[in-house]
Amino acid sequence: MQTVSAYKRLIDQEINKHKFGKAPDSLYEPIRYLMGIGGKRMRPLLVLMAYALFKKNVKTVVKYAVAVEAFHNFTLMHDDIMDNAPLRRGNITVHEKWNVNTAILSGDVMLVRVYDMFLSLKPEVLKPVLKAFNTCAAEVCEGQQWDMEFESMNKVSVDDYLHMIKLKTAVLLGYSLELGGMLAGASKTDCKALREFGINIGIGFQLMDDLLDAYADPKKFGKQVGGDIIANKKTFLLITALERASKQQQAELQYWLQARKFNKQTKVKAVKQIFNALQIAELTETKIKHYFYKGFKQLEKVGGNKAAKKVLKSFTEELIARQS
Repeated sequence: MQTVSAYKRLIDQEINKHKFGKAPDSLYEPIRYLMGIGGKRMRPLLVLMAYALFKKNVKTVVKYAVAVEAFHNFTLMHDDIMDNAPLRRGNITVHEKWNVNTAILSGDVMLVRVYDMFLSLKPEVLKPVLKAFNTCAAEVCEGQQWDMEFESMNKVSVDDYLHMIKLKTAVLLGYSLELGGMLAGASKTDCKALREFGINIGIGFQLMDDLLDAYADPKKFGKQVGGDIIANKKTFLLITALERASKQQQAELQYWLQARKFNKQTKVKAVKQIFNALQIAELTETKIKHYFYKGFKQLEKVGGNKAAKKVLKSFTEELIARQS
């Protein structure tokens, strides 16, 4: 049985084979740039590990795992424009390195290439795979739209927020695992349990990302620490703080939320002081553990090869430990 590092080599080899298109180079080079700057490759790895639960010849499905990675990077390219993000994985974002118009078009053609990658599937597999993919892709867009709308809404509940991150982030992890099962011919019951496993750990990972955005070591995080606070993003941390704040803390939070001119470091420090007083980091960690627990309970329902299942579980646990 292959190791996670072996799976990653297969994925990287497949990505390196793709030029995504020829001319104009200014359209396709941003795609090669973004796909080439790494990342954890979590989604394609999940495809291969889910497939390996039921079948051994993972090399036959690497191209479909890379299709999921291409879709994920397409969303990042466009999300970075919307968020005006300067960094992605510690590197300059595409719209900063080139320009916004190029990033929009490169993202568009990237999505087209995802469908190209799926086209070699057998007809009886292609239709359910694309149907599930289209559902997932639409939900990701819905989640992103909710995320943007939350910025101008006066009040967002924790439940609203959890629903948004389920759509924006978690459903793609769920689809990655479900896809691996579908490609391997797994039962609908196993595919559903794999999808639910992915969705729950995906919510946990996004909550962890929210926590890291405020509290991570800038040298290790790869993105601007405090970016969510600066942008007034209604994360689990901010929503929970607003719900629990005293009148004085509410007033101070509203001051920073409404301020148009401010020193970024001063704002981040002030908001984090309120978070600390309300024990927001500890409350977030509790919620993260809740979703990881729910996810692993779903994984227990999945059949298949026990050794492969152990690899999948260990991989997820290592990601949890590495980010926390």
